[in-house]
Amino acid sequence: MIINGVQIDATFAEAFPMKGTRAIITAQNEKWAMIAAQAMTGFATSVIACGCEAGIERVLSPEETPDGRPGVSIMIFAMGGKGLAKQLETRAGQCVLTSPTSALFAGIDGGIRIPLGKNLRYFGDGFQTSKVISGKRYWRIPVMDGEFLAEATTGQVDAVGGGNFLVLAQSQPQALAACEAAIEEMKKIPNVIMPFPGGVVRSGSKVGSKYKALNASTNDAFCPTLKGSSKKTELSPDVESVMEIVIDGLTKEDIDKAMRVGIQAVCDLGVENGITRISAGNYGGKLGPFHFHLQEIMA
Repeated sequence: MIINGVQIDATFAEAFPMKGTRAIITAQNEKWAMIAAQAMTGFATSVIACGCEAGIERVLSPEETPDGRPGVSIMIFAMGGKGLAKQLETRAGQCVLTSPTSALFAGIDGGIRIPLGKNLRYFGDGFQTSKVISGKRYWRIPVMDGEFLAEATTGQVDAVGGGNFLVLAQSQPQALAACEAAIEEMKKIPNVIMPFPGGVVRSGSKVGSKYKALNASTNDAFCPTLKGSSKKTELSPDVESVMEIVIDGLTKEDIDKAMRVGIQAVCDLGVENGITRISAGNYGGKLGPFHFHLQEIMA
């Protein structure tokens, strides 16, 4: 398959089951809602070492938030429900409770209920109060700038982590420009996040390592500096840079949509802008049960 001169490899990305949740952070203005959201989703690129994968889904207008203030929707994904609940509560307590003028609300009404502000209320040292409105419990916690309002719980649902595609280009600036274009379009798709810095990862990994202590290591088949020394290289002589975009989503269909618009944005730049191929992290079907076939997605 060729799109605007860009080869779409006959391969698939592998993804795996995760648990996911969404929370809504509001504040006095968009600036402070975003600051809290960025803090809460920091150091959350990969479950390999971060314990969860998190990111900002989108900015919300006052008309879209529970308290009528500017807000930001964030999503967090983990390998299991227990780990997700721990990450959500720890991050909310350290990054949103502490952030000036912030409030915190559930972003998913269904699913299994997990604590959001339920346990953070104890920070109120007995001065906290609660109220049930339309069947939802909210906690009011006194803090030095006024009070912190937090919904008691949010929903945990089954999710998918690890959808991905690789951008192969003739130079590093061209690969990055293509990924930036892809991320701009992918941000418009609901129910997904791209958890790596700016949505892009340059240190794509493979399963396993020559070192027993590591369960993942550099994807040498796609490292340009190893073209002459690795028998497993997947790169032609003209490829000098490869970057990856990883997607987590609430459903496989959500990730399908995000991959489609992202790959199309890259292909729109085309071969004249140095883009040669689109590939994916394929580990022989052993990493996860969700397979995203590139040519089917772009058909």
